[in-house]
Order: sequence, then C-alpha cells, then structure tokens
Amino acid sequence: MLASCARKMRAVIENATWLMRVAVIVVGRLKQGPERELADRYFERFDEAGRKLGFRELVVHEIPESRARDAATRMAEEAAAITTHIPEKSILVALDERGQNLESTVFARNLGRWRDEGAGHTCFMIGGADGLSPELRRKAKLAIAFGSATWPHQMVRVMLLEQLYRAATILAGHPYHRA
Repeated sequence: MLASCARKMRAVIENATWLMRVAVIVVGRLKQGPERELADRYFERFDEAGRKLGFRELVVHEIPESRARDAATRMAEEAAAITTHIPEKSILVALDERGQNLESTVFARNLGRWRDEGAGHTCFMIGGADGLSPELRRKAKLAIAFGSATWPHQMVRVMLLEQLYRAATILAGHPYHRA
C-alpha cells in the first residue's frame, strides 16, 4: 500500500510541468579524474535531493571552447553556443569573477524563490578562459562569484554543483549545511 502511494506521488512529481529545471551550461569539458568524480558526486546528490523539492531535473551542457584567435570572437562564438541551450523565459545566472559573493543561504533562497514563482528553467552559465560575453552577462538576472579570486572553469563547475546540492539541503532543512 505504502509503496503504491509512493509510486503514485513520484509519478505526479515527475509529470508535473510546474517543476523547475536547472541547467549548468559550461564552456569546456571535464576530463576523467578527481574533478569529474567530484562534479558527478554533487550532480547526483542534487538530482536526488532536488526532485523531492520541486526541481524537475539537473542537466549539464558542455560547450566546446572556441578556437578563434581573438578574445572577442571567442566569447561571441561561445555565447552563441551557450544560447542554443537556453530555453525561452529562463532565469539566467552568470558565474563571473565580478559577480556578487553570496552566502549559501541567500543562494538557496534565490533558487527556492524562483522555483516557487513558477520559473520553468534556471540556467547557470560558466564561460571559458575569456569569461562570458558582455551580452550574456547583461541578460543574466544574477551574476555570482565564488570569491574575488579567478578560478578555472573546471573548479567553478564543481563549486557550483556543490552549492546547488547545499541549496537543496538548506531548502529541505537537512543538517548538511551548518551555518
């Protein structure tokens, strides 16, 4: 009986259109190794915890780095590739060294608020070596940084996935986050 109810509830949640999808769109690939393993671990943790909290799915889109000679052209080519993965009416979040330094609880509140307001998609964008194009940064509802240091995009991806998992635990009242 209980298993039947759980299956029905899971089916309702999985088929609901009001749930928010989360995408991480990143320039560059993670090769096999410790960064990939850590990214995969936080991806799986958020995906499992998030489904119980109204986050329909988490996807990561890897964009190849542009091979153009100048930075402006590289950023424009990468922005065009990123844009192909952004659904209409998405909330865009730029990961940018000039962005705001947010506490994890504030990050979680933003994610929860966007979900509660019925946002269908939230897309986190991580640029390549030259960063995101000015156009994408302007379109972003929020720009965040993980401190004032410059981080390799591979590490930013791991830190973002960890923060997404941490946000899910904060929203669930789970003790993973101890502030």
